[in-house]
Amino acid sequence: MPKRRLRITVLDLVSKGPTRSTFRRLMNANTASLMPQVIATWCEQLGHKVRYICYTGFEDIDEMLRDDCDVVFVGSFSRSAQTAYAISNLYRRRGAVTVLGGPHARCYPEDAALYFDYVLGFTDKIVLDEILNEAAPHRPAGRFLSAAKQPTELPLLEERWKFVAQTLAKAPLVKFVPMIGSMGCPYTCSFCIDSTVDYQPLAFDRIRTDLKFLQTKMRRPVVAWHDPNFGVRFNDYMTAIEDAVPKGRMRFIAESSLSLLSEPNLQRMQRNGFVGILPGIESWYELGNKSKTGKSTGMDKVRQVAAHVNTILRYIPTVQTNFVLGLDCDSGEEPFELTKRFIDLAPGAYPAFSLLTAYGAAAPLNLDFQRAGRVLPFPHHFLDSNHAMNVRPLHYDWAEFYGLAEDLTLYAHSRSQLWRRFSANRGLTAKAMNFVRASSSGRAKFQGKIHRMLVNDPSVRGFFAGETTVLPDFYRNRIRRQMGPLWDALPEGALMHDPNAYLKKHEAARLAAE
Repeated sequence: MPKRRLRITVLDLVSKGPTRSTFRRLMNANTASLMPQVIATWCEQLGHKVRYICYTGFEDIDEMLRDDCDVVFVGSFSRSAQTAYAISNLYRRRGAVTVLGGPHARCYPEDAALYFDYVLGFTDKIVLDEILNEAAPHRPAGRFLSAAKQPTELPLLEERWKFVAQTLAKAPLVKFVPMIGSMGCPYTCSFCIDSTVDYQPLAFDRIRTDLKFLQTKMRRPVVAWHDPNFGVRFNDYMTAIEDAVPKGRMRFIAESSLSLLSEPNLQRMQRNGFVGILPGIESWYELGNKSKTGKSTGMDKVRQVAAHVNTILRYIPTVQTNFVLGLDCDSGEEPFELTKRFIDLAPGAYPAFSLLTAYGAAAPLNLDFQRAGRVLPFPHHFLDSNHAMNVRPLHYDWAEFYGLAEDLTLYAHSRSQLWRRFSANRGLTAKAMNFVRASSSGRAKFQGKIHRMLVNDPSVRGFFAGETTVLPDFYRNRIRRQMGPLWDALPEGALMHDPNAYLKKHEAARLAAE
């Protein structure tokens, strides 16, 4: 038993504020993170009283935060950081100790420590137990703790089921059960948070146990694998599924590399119920090992990847292809036009575009960006790979880049492309989800607004150029509106951050070692 039984709240911030989006209502609960459920389970196993909340943007915030507790764990991506900071501030006022985990804690530990008592890197049960045994405020700067590596074992699905079920109850139609079979990634994409994390598979016998348990709780459930790159040990995964799941009893969604999706593997995945796959294409000029295109670039790579994606679509009905816009290898209109040609050649795939973003200490490449003075101090609220690109592009001026991005997004979501995608998709679910997602997206409209402001608004143009760190009113007002009632709880100074903190820490460590 613990020294004292703590009242603990575990909060997973799926949304950064209230929302009314139809697509978000359908899907936000399905994007819940797995680690907050793990933390909640471990806290109970260590003898504490736990309240778990998945915030999807549709809950009453005042009611959600009304509880009294001793310790609050918040899981957050950077896009929800300002929301996390405000929530921590509210709980600290009432005497609670606050803890931040998740991607934002790993990417911006120095900034997060200004607003939380504990900031977590890799987290296992030993680290968690240390926090709960101490459970003390650390102010003005929080304490950073991290295990040497990712945990080698997580609670079984049965052990965290009540937290999973609570979240699934918020998904009105499609319900995804989060599972994971591996940590890290064997690829070294320089912009990715997992590029420096060793690939580490979890025990396949426990995966079998989880899959068997799930069949006792849901009829034909959909499992969303949270592996950074699913299927690296492909045969082991498929064998575990085949051992545990009778044909037709379960469906699966995963993120994987094209290099792993050979036709024999696709045939086996189809037999085992895979209905969705999210391969990363990223660039038409680099990362050929990940896309299985070798040294092919440009239009040659477009044709090769489109043919591969069309093959995938013959076996798996829903495919999302992921691209990164603004990479240093891109210049001129060509990369955008090549992506249009891909959309024409593979109409059944849903194209997802991310803007190149340097998430603090997430990847070694960010040191190069910071040394070159290319990282802008956009508030974390906009760092979702869509609403701000915080790296000054190497071969574009800002207005040109946003004009090209807007044009590509309009093309991808045009009526003609919506119809071609709808016609090419198989099955009502794939057709409906892709149609609702594209038709409700406001991304092109937002990009167009930024493009026009870059042309006409000197305050926006100066901020993007790095001539001033004063945040334009457009962005400040948008944060205030999207945070809703939590805006008033945002601590002083929490709107902005030091975009070069990673470099400063790295250089200080280098000098200390000399």
